[in-house]
Amino acid sequence: MKNLRHLIGFAIIIFLFYGCDNGIDSITQVDPGPDASAPAITINYPAEGTKIKVLEVVTSIIIDFEVTDDIEVASIEVLLDGKNIGIFSDFKDYRRVLIDDLEYDKLTDGTHALTVSAKDLDGKTTSATVNFEKEPAYTPLYAGETLYMPFDGDYFELVSISAATKVGAPGFAGEGFFGPNAYAGAADSYLTFPTDGLLDGEFSAVFWYKVNADPDRAGILVIGPPDATNPDAQNNRTGGFRFFRENASGNQRFKLNVGRGDGDSWFDGGTAADLPPGTDWAHMAFTISESQATVYINGQIVSQGDLAGGVDWTNCDILSIMSGAPRFTGWNHRSDQSNMDELRLFNRVLSQGEIQGIIARESGTASGYVPEFDGEMFYMPFEGDNKELFTNLEANMVGTTGFTGESVDGDEAFAGAADSYLTFPTKSITSEEFSASFWYNVNADPDRGGILVMGPADTDRPEFPDVQNLRTHGFRFFREGDATRQVFKLNVGNGTSDSWFDGGDAAALDPTTTDWVHMAFTISGTECVVYFDGEVVAQGTFDGVDWTGCDILSIGSGAPRFTQWNHLSDSSFIDELRLFGKALTQEEVQNVRNSDL
Repeated sequence: MKNLRHLIGFAIIIFLFYGCDNGIDSITQVDPGPDASAPAITINYPAEGTKIKVLEVVTSIIIDFEVTDDIEVASIEVLLDGKNIGIFSDFKDYRRVLIDDLEYDKLTDGTHALTVSAKDLDGKTTSATVNFEKEPAYTPLYAGETLYMPFDGDYFELVSISAATKVGAPGFAGEGFFGPNAYAGAADSYLTFPTDGLLDGEFSAVFWYKVNADPDRAGILVIGPPDATNPDAQNNRTGGFRFFRENASGNQRFKLNVGRGDGDSWFDGGTAADLPPGTDWAHMAFTISESQATVYINGQIVSQGDLAGGVDWTNCDILSIMSGAPRFTGWNHRSDQSNMDELRLFNRVLSQGEIQGIIARESGTASGYVPEFDGEMFYMPFEGDNKELFTNLEANMVGTTGFTGESVDGDEAFAGAADSYLTFPTKSITSEEFSASFWYNVNADPDRGGILVMGPADTDRPEFPDVQNLRTHGFRFFREGDATRQVFKLNVGNGTSDSWFDGGDAAALDPTTTDWVHMAFTISGTECVVYFDGEVVAQGTFDGVDWTGCDILSIGSGAPRFTQWNHLSDSSFIDELRLFGKALTQEEVQNVRNSDL
């Protein structure tokens, strides 16, 4: 066998020798020419502006890039934030180098710069840099939040860090109500998302919406069971819900349908639930409990009714966003070409105040304020102005209130003055449950004063406009006493009568020895509670506040709506005033208090 191999090798040599002399071209070196250009670099991933969204604090990234040169690539260096993470110098193809599997496994939150540098044989060097970001894992802003889609250039759901499934070709609006972008609907296009983890005995949805009345009916949010008997025109309404719109005498009317298992219930607010075509952004919300469903537009109830037994979620495995398809098409409520922004789902029923708080937060983008506490809907820090940070609106000043030059948290606080106080519209701060929290430094001169009041005008005595004392609605929080003992009291109206919460000595302060005290009160559908420094000083049963006619909040006075007993301007100090669309627990009151220390 060895001799055979030698003979074969010798025969090949002879063949090549004679071949060169019998017309077969010899192998010659070709001059590649001058090295005219530097290497070219294309970074495929991450691209400029890429946002990496994962649940992990530290994650991996696969870097993908290509380097080409007219003659030969000599070496490549990869830097992340100035640190070397890869060097390459041995290539199969020296003119085109493709590296699509460079893994970096220590990527942390924040912005990063990836730089690829390449050198050719002639020493010419090229560098390319892209900037990208690993976003921190989203922390839900609100209790019970199960889904959040901001639609800022992608269709990611940030609680689970997963992408919705795209059907057709939905797009983006190029601007958002809150943030840089929003969902833009398109014909035969929508999103779907699995309902795992989204369905519970209670459910709420909130989002911003800019209506496009073409087509004149559409599905907006749908979670429903399949309709096996009508696969091309599905309309099984025995489970889940359908929130949709349709033409109503030229307007668009918004309706909610909820399946109970044995049938379905309708929540149609009629003209109250209408928006005319061309309406700018409107805030939409609906809530489903085990006994009731409610629809809101811009924080106001437009439809509400009983829902015996609550919603049935049997076989409701997908959420459709901006279409009735595939589960609610029998009446042609298909793709919606409107815009949607800031979609949030919850596994509980939001109160009206909480919905209004979300509206206030997302409407007040000029201030940049992000609420610190669940349910917070109003915040005045009194840092040299009387601005409310959710809405970025300045309170109306009556007379001349001032500032203290000192405070519990910050540099300034509200200083009351004779015949002076602030008022603020209550449009976004009335809710089924309510809480107030603030710091207070009492001044016993005058010996009585209103502190916070939201009450209706007293129209029963038009001949005495300055004698106001209609206590059947809203609340009045005030003090009265003498130079060494001031007692703090809460009065709340349920629509037909009023209830008193007077803690007596437990709710009394000595102005001669008292410095700053944290005060809070809560109003629920079952009780009212007053707190000093996180401890209960007054408490009693109550069947719910009625806000009819309560269109202004007075700060630092009972005027203009609570004046008959001379609870007028308060010369005391107030700091860090917060209002909430929920009844805070004692622990929550203490947490708010302690956060300012």
